[in-house]
Order: sequence, then C-alpha cells, then structure tokens
Amino acid sequence: MGKSFLIADHTSSLVIRLVLILNGVFISAAQLNGLMSKIHIVHLGAKQHDTPELVTKSHYQILEPLLGSKEAAKNSIVYNYKHGFSGFAAKLTASQAKNLSVHPEVLSVVPSRVMWPKTTRTYDYLGLSPTSPKGLLHDTKLGSEVIIGVIDSGIWPESHSFNDTGLGPIPKRWKGKCMSGDGFDPKKHCNKKLIGAEFFTEGLLNSEAEYDFESEREFRSPRDAKGHGTHVAATAAGSFVSNASYKGLAVGTARGAAPHARIAMYKTCWRRAGCITADLLKAIDHSIRDGVDVISVSIGNDPPASFDVDMDDIAFGSFQAVMKGIPVVASAGNEGPDAQTIDNVAPWIITVAATSFDRSFPVPITLGNNLTVLAEGLNTFPEVGFIELQNAIELLDTNIEEGVTKGSIVLAFTATATAAKKAHDILEAGCAGIIYAQSVINPTVCNGVDVPCAVVDYEYATDILHYIQTSDSPKAKISPSKTLIGQPLASRVAYFSSRGPNSVTPAILKPDIAAPGVNVLSAVSGVYTILSGSSMATPIVSGIVGLLRQIHPGWSPAAIRSALVTTAWRTDPSGEQIFSEGSTRKLADPFDYGGGLINPEKVANPGLIYDMGINDYVHYLCSAEYDDGSISKLLGKPIKCPYPLPSMLDFNMPSIIIPSLTREVTLTRTVTNVGPADSVYKPLVESPLGIELDVNPKTLVFASNITKGTFNVRVKTSHRVNSDYYFGSLCWTDGVHNVTIPIAVRTKILKSYD
Repeated sequence: MGKSFLIADHTSSLVIRLVLILNGVFISAAQLNGLMSKIHIVHLGAKQHDTPELVTKSHYQILEPLLGSKEAAKNSIVYNYKHGFSGFAAKLTASQAKNLSVHPEVLSVVPSRVMWPKTTRTYDYLGLSPTSPKGLLHDTKLGSEVIIGVIDSGIWPESHSFNDTGLGPIPKRWKGKCMSGDGFDPKKHCNKKLIGAEFFTEGLLNSEAEYDFESEREFRSPRDAKGHGTHVAATAAGSFVSNASYKGLAVGTARGAAPHARIAMYKTCWRRAGCITADLLKAIDHSIRDGVDVISVSIGNDPPASFDVDMDDIAFGSFQAVMKGIPVVASAGNEGPDAQTIDNVAPWIITVAATSFDRSFPVPITLGNNLTVLAEGLNTFPEVGFIELQNAIELLDTNIEEGVTKGSIVLAFTATATAAKKAHDILEAGCAGIIYAQSVINPTVCNGVDVPCAVVDYEYATDILHYIQTSDSPKAKISPSKTLIGQPLASRVAYFSSRGPNSVTPAILKPDIAAPGVNVLSAVSGVYTILSGSSMATPIVSGIVGLLRQIHPGWSPAAIRSALVTTAWRTDPSGEQIFSEGSTRKLADPFDYGGGLINPEKVANPGLIYDMGINDYVHYLCSAEYDDGSISKLLGKPIKCPYPLPSMLDFNMPSIIIPSLTREVTLTRTVTNVGPADSVYKPLVESPLGIELDVNPKTLVFASNITKGTFNVRVKTSHRVNSDYYFGSLCWTDGVHNVTIPIAVRTKILKSYD
C-alpha cells in the first residue's frame, strides 16, 4: 500500500513537471517538492522528555530519516510542540505524510485545517454582581488571581476594558510574555490586566503563501483587526467601564465575568484566512507552558462535527491541557437550530450554547395609518420620517436591478431560499430600510445591515402587508431601538446556537451548559459593540470557570464541569420556562442547553460532583475502541484496555444519555462529596416518558472518611416501537443541595428477520 502510494505520488510529480516545462516554466525537483508540500500536524501524544530541548531533538530524529538530512528536516518543520505535549507541524508531501503516519512513535498525521471564530447587564441577570456581600466575585476579589488564556483574533489594548486600575501584582506563577509587532509595543500595551500577548503566523504563511497583511488590513502582531478576540477577552475578563454605549444607544456598564482577572491573548485568527489549526495547536502548547487557569476557545468547524482525539487538533490539544488540570471552554457553534450541528464535542471540553437574556432592543415601526408595531432587531440609525413602503413579493428581479427600492422601506417575507435571496438582492441594490418577516424571529439577520432593519413574525407582517395592499400610498418609518430591561423578557435558546445530540459519540451529552450569547455588549477595536453568537456565550463561562479555579484550586476540569451542569437553571432566573427558538418554538431540552443556564450563585457549592481522572478517560477511550498503542502514546505510558471493553454508558459524565435502548440496561455513576462531611442524599427521579428508572442504593451516606458514593441506575423501556429521545432528570438532594443531571433516552427496537 505504502509503496504504490509513493509510485503514484512520484508519477504525479513527473506529470506536473512535464506540464510546467511545456508551458515554458522550468522548475527543480526541490522546488516542485515545495509546491506539493502542505502543512501536516504530527501528533506524538504526551511528552517523553523533561525539557523542551530534548522534545525538539526527538522530533528531528523522527523526521530526518524520512527527508534524508537534518537540513531538510529543519526546512520542513514549521512548529515544535514541546511544552504541554509532543508533536510538530511540518511541510510534507502526501506520500511523506503517509509514510510518517506508520512510524512507531507517531500517534497520527493530519493536514492543517482552517477553522473560524463563532460569532453589561448580562452578569446582573445571572446574579454575578460585584456589590453582593457574598458569592463568587466577592469570595475571589473579582478574580484577581485568575489568568484566562484566550485563543482568538488578537486584542485592542487601548480599550478601557483592559485598564489595570486597582489590580495588584501579576501572579508569580505566570511564565508568558508579550510580543512586539505591527502597532503593538509590549512596554506600552501590556500591563497588569493584559499580561500576555502572542501571535502565531507560521501556519498562516505556509498555508496562505500570498497572504498580504497590508491589503487585508491586518496587523502582524497581537493587535486585533477583526474585533472578535477583543470582544471575547473583554467579555471574559474586561475591567469596569461605566456608561458604555453602542452607536449612541445607551447600554450601561460593560465588564467581564471576572473583572479583575488577567488576560493572556494568543492570536491565531486572521481576516479572511480564518484560524489555522497548526497555529492554534501552538497557542494551546504555549498556554499550558505559561500557566493559564482556563483556556477559552470561541472557534470551531462547520457541521458535521469531526472529533477524534488523535485527528482533531482542538480535541488533542485540549486533552493535553485537561490532563494538566486546565479546563478548556469552547463554543457549541452557530449552525442551529437543526439537530446534530453541535461542535467541539470531545468529552473533556466544556461546550457552551447561547441563550438570550432579559435585555432587548425593540424597534418601533410606525405605518402611515398610525399603527405602531414593536419589532425585534437592533436599529441605531436615526429616524428619517415616513417614506414609501413596498412589498418584496410584488417586485420583479428587473425592477430591483433598476433600483426601484432606493428610497423605500421593503417588507420581505423570507420563508424560502428564493425569497431570502431576493431580500439580499434588495439590500445590494439599495433601499432605505428593510423589515424581515419570519415564522420564528431571528433578530441576528439585522447584524451588519447598513440600513434601518427590523424583524417581525408572520402575524405582524400580515398586518403590515394588509396595510400595503389596502393603501393607495403606503408609507412607514423605522425608529431607533429602545433599550428594554427585565421582565417580561424570558430566556430563550438562541436560534443560531448549535444543537445536539452529539453526532460523533451520541452517549456523550453536548452542549454541556448555556450562557447569554445574544446582544452581548463588549469592547471591539477602539469602541464598544453588541454581538451575538456562541462565541459571546463561551467567555462568560470561561470567566466563571476561572473564578471557580481560584476558589477551588484543587478541583479537576471534570469537577468544574460537573458543578456547572448540576447547579444550572432549567428555568430562567425569574422562574419562567426556557424555550428553544427553531422552526417551531418548543421547551428547551438538554440537546439545546445541556444542563441548563449557568448559575453563578450556586456553582461554587454544588454538594456533590461527578469527578473524573486519568482512569476515567482511559475508560472512555477504550469504550470508544481506540487501540492500546494510540492510548499509550496519547497518555505517555503503557495502557491495555480490558476485555470485554467497558461501556461508554458508565463513563462518569454528569448526565445519562442512552441513544439505543432495546429493553433494559444498568449503568453506574460515582459522586464525590464536596459539601459537609456528614451528609445524606436521597434520589429524586423524573423519568422520561415510557421509561422506568430505578436508582440503587436509595440513600448515599457520607462521612469524614467516606467521600465517594457509587450508585446504579436501571433503565427499562416500555415503548414497543422505535422512539425519539425523551427527557428526564435525576437529582440527589440532602435538603440543601439539589445535584441534578439530565437524562435522555431513545428506544431502538431490534427486529429479527428470517
């Protein structure tokens, strides 16, 4: 197989050289080899050497025999991953990558890929108030000892969100640095708030050979040209900024989840080019070395999810971080509301979905008959008075091209792809305003629209349409948004937020948790703006995770995830049920929001945790049928999976997901008491429809010398046909703590055929 592959690759080289020669282009074999080379990431797993120098030396020892010389290996290697784990990124041809993949020390060889960023009042809503005499912020002095590593598009250091007023000395354990570059001077721009700022370009420049920083209006430095990284960093750990506003719209105080935490920015994302995984992996490697408390990654892939611990770079890098006690928080993605669109599904990653919260910006639309409709959206354009109102359905493409919509407001029903394209064409041709009509409102369609924009549902849209059709000269005006705070606005899982179930490992619940990600106010390049996306929800969780690490430094990443899930709100803070926006609105379930909406008031005192260590992750890898050799390289020590293989249903997650229940199954979980020593817990069971749950033992008793308790859950279906998922929960309670995990069960009846 390998020999025939080499022959095929050599034949391709000859064909390409012949074509170039026939076209008058003469090229050497070395030059041709460079043209055919692409960056590949060579995963070696855990480090086998104590010093970075020895780790690097081992990389050359692997690559030199393949390429023929030390010089060739040196010219090929783009990055050495040598701090948190072992591996390297190198320019290799397809045949070289193929041959290297069978090397006994190599875990896997994968091409470097492009990933993309997943693009206040928020914390008052969650109860994370700096004025409270108790709670996370009070107990951690606003997170003053926390270091949050952000992997994104860079940072705008002059923003008021990154001032270091009131901050004490930088934590002594910090080992990172600030790098100089275009428009970025470490002596001027780094301080006791922004303590680290690096940028990584080798993957970018070797993937995008023609990338021009000047024409792309990019900075070859940690400075942020996109604004995304600045927004994320300020949302996680921005300092207090009073009277922040967006385009004249007063919004209030802007701050991060952990306002006195320190920020380390690792820039790996670039205008137009996205985020190159070779660079991203180097950023994770450095963040482990530097001593961050949590890694925040608002980056991901489009569906389908592509998780494999030895093939997916975020999954691999995050695994190594988690093995060293560093939680990794990542976005669920913005490909919702369809099922199975969830990203970052590795079971050691904390995956975050996005919800709305109790602040909105209604847009008044006034018709010529004095009827006023409150639409959704975010309109900061000044009111221009009554102007002509048109119906997009009645417009022909030729009319649009001729500019008949210029100077008019257009009502656009967007139920079909054709109608949505027509609305886009109208915006391109020019109009004075647009009103989107949707069956389920998604106000983010107004993001980036450079004319007054509003969104209404079909009920209001029909009223507007009736007015157009019955008026001789229909007119309307779109007024600037108003700021509405507090009840009666309830939380909803955002339309765009990617949904489960997990398409890669269905027995692992994803997302894990939800946080506000709609209309989040934060800093961007030089100003403040409001953005929506799971990217905005992720740093909220990252900041809270950082606070948890300060208050519970001995907790593992799994313990922290458990505390998030088991204490989460399953209603919004006002007690109202949380709905999920989609083609039809429904009550949210665990595939929409995981354990629920993050609850900072309870998360530091969960009572019990579903903890995991290295043996639990070996359990998972064995149940997922990774071979002994791959697991051994990943962990850096010999591992042999038991036979028969363990069940993934027994993996100690704070959830129970059974994707294919035929009749009956019994599974096991273990909890650790982190509350009062002499605690007694009893189970409260909410069974999914048609499912019988039996928990044993009926009581968990803890004492000073008994900190762990194991229980079994027998799950039996009464369904006689294949079903969809039904949902329930299991809560262990001592009368003070309610330790709740979600349950989802799908019945799959196996039918035999003669």
